Amino acid sequence: MRFLIVGAGGIGCYYGARLQEAGHPVVYMARGEHLKALQTSGLRVEHEDFQFQRPVTAVDEAALLKDYQVTDFDLLLICFKSQATAAWLETFADWLKGGDTPLLSLQNGVDNEPLLAEVLGEERVLGGIALRIGGHLDNPGEVSASGPAQIVMGAWPEAGQPPRQQAFLEEVDHHFQQAGIPSRISHQIALELWRKLMLNNAVNPLSALTHLDTQTLSHDSYYGPVVKGLMAEAGQVAAAEGLAIDSKDVEEMYDLICQFDGIKTSMLVDLEKGRPLELEGISGSLLQRAQKHQLTLPMTGLLYALLTRENA
Repeated sequence: MRFLIVGAGGIGCYYGARLQEAGHPVVYMARGEHLKALQTSGLRVEHEDFQFQRPVTAVDEAALLKDYQVTDFDLLLICFKSQATAAWLETFADWLKGGDTPLLSLQNGVDNEPLLAEVLGEERVLGGIALRIGGHLDNPGEVSASGPAQIVMGAWPEAGQPPRQQAFLEEVDHHFQQAGIPSRISHQIALELWRKLMLNNAVNPLSALTHLDTQTLSHDSYYGPVVKGLMAEAGQVAAAEGLAIDSKDVEEMYDLICQFDGIKTSMLVDLEKGRPLELEGISGSLLQRAQKHQLTLPMTGLLYALLTRENA
């Protein structure tokens, strides 16, 4: 299959390298010094079970629009931060409408798939989550990654997808597995996205404030209950939104985070590197929905307020 990695940061480069190593043509869309390094020195990825150092095909947004058509690709993997989705769609709307190539979102939050579907139609949108992976740019062109790096994906919305969409998902799943990417197809991808949001709300903002990794937070006698409480607050909003999420899901996701290795969250890395935090797509989205449902999220609100003030 022909893949385009849209937003080739740590996560995108890891999955791109896996697919390229397996023989698939991959184009990486990047910017700045990272793009220059990819074009001149290639990509280096270090993972406990995988090492990669090869030349790659890397372009910026302008070159992608000029030199490629969306039909040059079989699947677009969307890997940039959630706050960039709307602006990217505005820039690339006409280019994207030049064909019917599907998009797989591997972004945080629950707002990306609806935005993509509004512009491109539900039949082209695949929801997805990257689970139990830490992936960061150490230097331009150099990525360190850790964890099983699973992908869960499904048709958006999950109900009543056409057989063609299911067949395509099975083909993608096959290629992911062959490339060493543990993946599975979910027929309840909205539920999976909300469960991932529970994880993100629990550890991303808290790690940015404390500068601690996921394992330290979840196993600490003081922070551990806060992690669980933040999950429960996200679960309340999910239930109010009509998702079948309850206290059992909170327990399952808390058990899962306790099994994680010591992963440094993306929000902590962004804070350390002086980049904008993905706060609105995680905590901000929950707080907006909570207000609509007249729910109070004291822990989520506190962390949101502290990070907003600290990064003003």
